[in-house]
Amino acid sequence: MPEITKITTQKKSKHRFNIFLKENEQEYYGFSVNEDILIQYYLQKGQFLTPETIEQIQEKDESYKAYTLSIKYLSYRMRSEKELIDHLYRKEVDDTYIGEVITRLRREGLVDDLAFSEAFVRTKMETSTKGPLMIKKELAEKGIQASNMEQALSFYTFEKQFDKVEKLAKKKLEAASKKSYRQQIDSVKQSLMQKGFTSNVISEVLNNLEVERDDGEEYNAIVYQGEKLVMKYQKEDNGYALKQKVKAALYRKGFASDLINRFLEEHISEH
Repeated sequence: MPEITKITTQKKSKHRFNIFLKENEQEYYGFSVNEDILIQYYLQKGQFLTPETIEQIQEKDESYKAYTLSIKYLSYRMRSEKELIDHLYRKEVDDTYIGEVITRLRREGLVDDLAFSEAFVRTKMETSTKGPLMIKKELAEKGIQASNMEQALSFYTFEKQFDKVEKLAKKKLEAASKKSYRQQIDSVKQSLMQKGFTSNVISEVLNNLEVERDDGEEYNAIVYQGEKLVMKYQKEDNGYALKQKVKAALYRKGFASDLINRFLEEHISEH
C-alpha cells in the first residue's frame, strides 16, 4: 500500500500540493491536490493510501478544479450555462465534472439562465441601440431557451422600444437631409430593422413623427445630389445624353419627376 513520504507546495500555485508516495522502497510522485482536498482527506506524511482512496481523491480534486475554474470565470460577469460549459471545454475539463459543477452551481444560484437573460436584456436596453430581435438572437447564441428569452424580453416593452426608435429615427433623418424624402424613409427603416426593431414599431414611430419636407428642402436635396451626378457623368456625356443619365439616376434616388425636370432645366443645357 502506498505511503505518503513528502508533501510540497507547487511553485506556481501556493494552494496546490504535490503528494509523493513510496511503495516497495521506491519513492515517486503520486498526484497533486488543492489545499481544500488536502485538508478534507487529512493527507499527511506517513499516511497509507489504498489505490481506491487515491482514485477517489483525484476525482474529487478534478471536480474541485472544475468548480474553481467556474467561479473564477463567473467572477467577471454573469454567464449563461452554455458560456460556462464552453469555457470548461476549452480548459479540457471532462464531461463528468462539467455536469457535476453545473448541477452544483445551479443549486447555489450562481448559474441561472433566466436571471442571466433578464440582466442581459436590461443591460442592452440601457447601454445599446439594439432592438429586441437582435437581443433575442444574441441570447440564442448564448444557449438560452425560448421560454427564458420571451420572459426576459417582456421587459423591453413596446413603449420602451418606441422611445428608443423615435430618438434613433430623428437622428437618422437629420443625418440624411441631403437625400430624397423616399431615400430618407428607406434609410431610416433599413437602419432600424438592422438594429433589431420590428416593422410595427418602426411604422408607428414614423407615422407619429409625421415626417414631411417642404418643396424647398426637397429641392435643396435634389440640387446636392444632382450636381454630384452631373460632375460624375459629364466626363463622358453632355447635352441630351447627360440629361437622360442624370434624370434616370435621380429617379432611382426617389425624387419626384417635377423636381427632377426643374433641376435639369436649371442646371443642364442640351447645347
